[in-house]
Amino acid sequence: MDVKGHAAIVTGGASGLGEGTARALAAKGAKVAIFDMNEERGEMVAKDIGGVFCKVDVSSAESAEAAFAKARDAHGPSRIVVNCAGVGTPMRTVGKDGPVDLRKYTQVISINLIGTFNICRLAAADMQGMDEMDSGERGIIVNTASAAAFDGQIGQAAYAASKGGVHSMTLPLAREFARFGIRFNTIAPGLFMTPMMAALPQEAQDSLAASVPFPSRLGDPSEFAGLVVHMAENQMLNGETIRLDGSIRMAPK
Repeated sequence: MDVKGHAAIVTGGASGLGEGTARALAAKGAKVAIFDMNEERGEMVAKDIGGVFCKVDVSSAESAEAAFAKARDAHGPSRIVVNCAGVGTPMRTVGKDGPVDLRKYTQVISINLIGTFNICRLAAADMQGMDEMDSGERGIIVNTASAAAFDGQIGQAAYAASKGGVHSMTLPLAREFARFGIRFNTIAPGLFMTPMMAALPQEAQDSLAASVPFPSRLGDPSEFAGLVVHMAENQMLNGETIRLDGSIRMAPK
């Protein structure tokens, strides 16, 4: 699919991997709607790329439905949807004060996994009603997992479970919607320069970068975005999770 002229949605598009993806899609000629909770930053990025901002809690059915309606009014139904919204709250299952508050675990699963599925179900419903393109496809949905889905560290039980779920639903979704010409893929990034990473001391950033076999540095959001664009353009990529991590395999801690 040539992304030029098509409507696109990027969740978590106000910063980090989502912002990089929103900018890359806009640069290719897509009409981008940014879904995010950060209204100030989201409005700024949307204005910068000529898109539209929708404040949305991806874990809420009502909030996501309203955001889809706003994006649809602005650009029409989207053929490209990218899920980058997520949280990485660390927590040990049993800490100094006893078992972790179950609400903390639930929040991570709710945003990262249920939120991703929530956007997928609404996006696929819109795409099903669209006309086929000459290629026979109707759209593509790209989700974000993590290297932690495969080798989560101590304190990442919730995060790894949520991202493992995102990876695991890729193939079933691709199979379910194949007859409609809707593709599903997932990217599992390693260590990337995101706002959360940028908040760490430089010494910690350098140490993490050195742990990546090659290239021994943190990934740039533009590299994640480049893979999203390629997934949209390469019709044979379907039902696949691709690790984008410089071959890092995370240590226990």
